[in-house]
Amino acid sequence: MPFARLAAATTPTCHLGLGLAAVGRPGYINLGRDRDLGADRSVDALRARTHELLDAAYAQGVRYLDAARSYGRSEEFLADWLRARPEIDDVVVGSKWGYTYTADWRTDAAQHEVKDHGAATYARQRAESAALLGDRLDLYQIHSVTPDSPALTDKELHARLAESAASGLTVGFSTSGPAQADAIRAALAVTVDGEPLFRTVQSTYNALETSAGPALAEAHDAGLTVIVKEGMANGRLAGPDAPEALREVARSTGYGCDAVALALILRRPWAGVVLSGAATVDQLVSNLHAPAVDLDDEQAARLDALAEEPQAYWRQRGQLPWH
Repeated sequence: MPFARLAAATTPTCHLGLGLAAVGRPGYINLGRDRDLGADRSVDALRARTHELLDAAYAQGVRYLDAARSYGRSEEFLADWLRARPEIDDVVVGSKWGYTYTADWRTDAAQHEVKDHGAATYARQRAESAALLGDRLDLYQIHSVTPDSPALTDKELHARLAESAASGLTVGFSTSGPAQADAIRAALAVTVDGEPLFRTVQSTYNALETSAGPALAEAHDAGLTVIVKEGMANGRLAGPDAPEALREVARSTGYGCDAVALALILRRPWAGVVLSGAATVDQLVSNLHAPAVDLDDEQAARLDALAEEPQAYWRQRGQLPWH
């Protein structure tokens, strides 16, 4: 598995990755994005922003990079960056399929992405990702699996994914929604010729949404690499939007709310890679302080008490506007 390369890394930031959801397209649901990106959301501006972030992340020891077909031009931007730096051969590159980007580089589109977990969409998007990333693609994940996803029961799709795995591509899945735990456990049961199909799981987990934790621990115990996304709850745990309890703990540690929020996740023994979704280099640098934050049990308990009921959390997330 490509994540064995991360296991050999010794830098404190080797357990942090960079996700490109916030910079691969002009519109996204993160809070504060108008302030972070400004008015220029042109392709060239966001390509330059993505490359700046990738340079900074790599220089600070980040070695996992995460994109998706639905993150606008994230794969293209990442591929450009890799081609311009052929000496960089120690990163792990992941992407996702299952959503098609439909906003046509607009922030006011009626629909930004369309979900389809069918085998035909996999074949099309696998070819699109291969055209951009070639053999630099290490991990291909089904994007946002839910318990009712046909990707959990489609034997034709499973066979195609197993063929890709046999050729050396690691196959994984991501989850979203209030029933993430159910989706994770259903995916763990998927086998092809008696062997588990999936080798990684990427799920939303943060101080406000902890419901997937026990299932992620089970996935880890089953040998999957666990990747945590949305550790900042789409900006709800950063800066002025952070709950007072988080701000108080952050003040006591001397670090930012973002670093403390990510540090809480790093305490989980099952967390293999925790993603930063930074949109600026300053945010990234602050996020990367997370491994230095030494939370004591009392501080961690105060943060654990922030957890919301999953249905309420996902209802509020669904109401966040595309900025």
